[in-house]
Amino acid sequence: MHAVAFIQDLAVIMLVAGMVTILFHRMKQPVVLGYILAGLIIGPHTPPFPLIHDNHTIEILAELGIVFLMFSLGLEFSLRKLRAVGATAVVAALVEIVVMVWLGYEIGSYFGWKAMDSIFLGAMIAISSTTIIVKALDELNMKHERFAQLIFGVLIVEDILGIGIIALLSGIAATGHVSTLDAAATISKLTLFMVVALVLGIILVPKLLEYVASFKRDEMLLITILGLCFGFCLLVIQLDYSVALGAFMIGAIMAESRRIRAIERLIAPIRDMFSAIFFVAIGLMLDPNIIIEYAKPILVVILVIIFGKILSCSLGAMAAGNDGRTSLRVGMGLSQIGEFSFIIASLGLTLGVTSPFLYPIAVAASVITTLTTPYLIKAADPLSMSISRKMPEKISQFFRLYSNWLSTSHAPDSDSAILANIYRKLLLQVFVNLCMVSALLLGAVWLVNAHLIKLPSALHDQLWQQALAWGITLLLSAPFLIAAFRKLQSLGLLLADHSTQGMSGNDSPRVQRFIAKTVNVVAVIGMTILILTLSHSIMPPIKVLLLVLVIVAGLVALLWRWFVMLHYRMQIALIETLNQEKEDH
Repeated sequence: MHAVAFIQDLAVIMLVAGMVTILFHRMKQPVVLGYILAGLIIGPHTPPFPLIHDNHTIEILAELGIVFLMFSLGLEFSLRKLRAVGATAVVAALVEIVVMVWLGYEIGSYFGWKAMDSIFLGAMIAISSTTIIVKALDELNMKHERFAQLIFGVLIVEDILGIGIIALLSGIAATGHVSTLDAAATISKLTLFMVVALVLGIILVPKLLEYVASFKRDEMLLITILGLCFGFCLLVIQLDYSVALGAFMIGAIMAESRRIRAIERLIAPIRDMFSAIFFVAIGLMLDPNIIIEYAKPILVVILVIIFGKILSCSLGAMAAGNDGRTSLRVGMGLSQIGEFSFIIASLGLTLGVTSPFLYPIAVAASVITTLTTPYLIKAADPLSMSISRKMPEKISQFFRLYSNWLSTSHAPDSDSAILANIYRKLLLQVFVNLCMVSALLLGAVWLVNAHLIKLPSALHDQLWQQALAWGITLLLSAPFLIAAFRKLQSLGLLLADHSTQGMSGNDSPRVQRFIAKTVNVVAVIGMTILILTLSHSIMPPIKVLLLVLVIVAGLVALLWRWFVMLHYRMQIALIETLNQEKEDH
């Protein structure tokens, strides 16, 4: 009977969703709204009687919808795209999210809601909808205009920050309060995990997919993709992160594969099916009575989303040096919420920390702002022309001078820009290598504390387990420590040369040597502190520690060139994967 009930529920969902979405397509409205309306029609709150019998199974399928939705967003993400969008996307996204989270919290406080509801509301209205914006720009034939490319860049940054927000909200829900120290620790751990996962994933996963794709069997490639997707999601859940993070991350890793077009083609039907169930499940949870009861908060939230995002995104884009017309078009294009808001709302309900009325408020606000998005995008040009005519000349001149100064000072061929780019690359490489070291040390601590190391009888003693684990971890960390030190050496030499330009006489070489040696000493001290801080809990007593250090130092000295070559090969593999051309089929 359970199987029959499930088939009946699935048939009802798909049939009603299909009919409603055909209607919405004919009306030139986003099909996402059709899915939500279909859920409302067949839901328990719509008379005469509910058509769904097994809500629990539908909720499980909706969770799969979240997985495939976030996986698809990850497939659209690209490190090259992120690098190309520049400062505009980062500045606009940061300004928008900070302003909207604050406004959402203030709305909740104004209506007397509990603190957790206010925090989650701020997070829900902070992130715009990639799906809806892309569809709206496509239908308006504006996808290739400059402001559209800036919008896509902001959406990429928003997706990354949205993943961080989800992880942060999970931590806040667990502790019940916002602590600066806890927030910093959560963000640090998340950053470490994302960097290590991306580096290792981009080195290994595209090569595996390339090997499987060489058999030219779509079935084999699809099963491998799904296995990697769910396997990585399971790993992320074991690390106490959300399944949404895992799905997004593995999607972002696969986005660097040469077979990305084939992956998107194979995943698209599965994504469409399960994401449809996800949006229908949202409609199932909608209670029209709650929407009517909370009509005033919904109206306030909608107005704050539209005007708050227009203002914050436009100011952010202008602060990054864009003209007023482009900035306003970016702001008006981003003034809605969508899939991330539903995921955050679902998270609050799953964790049991938000009130039931918050979910329908988010859905109602998303539906209305989705409908207004195309009209706002089309109204951006007339509005910008009207504002420019009425704006005082002095203010217009100030913005023109600011934009010209910013574009001149950040010209890619200027000496300062070239030097800044070299510094940025060196610091990024140091950061990535130290992240790899940190991951190895934390992994060793976890292994020892979890008693997962099973050694021969002579080494059952905990002291020797710790000594062995610590020594092996140092040895595994050696390629990354050596690479970080070499990059810091280069940074020191560059800094010494740059700092003594224009200095005459014999002082210049002495100052250069002093700066270079200082950077080297600081690098050694910093890496030592990092190792001691992260691995102090598994460090053996001092006598054993010295013995381990002597052995490890001897092995590192003996294998120095091999470690350098190993790291070089890993770096080349990473760069080749990131720079390879994508296949069209």
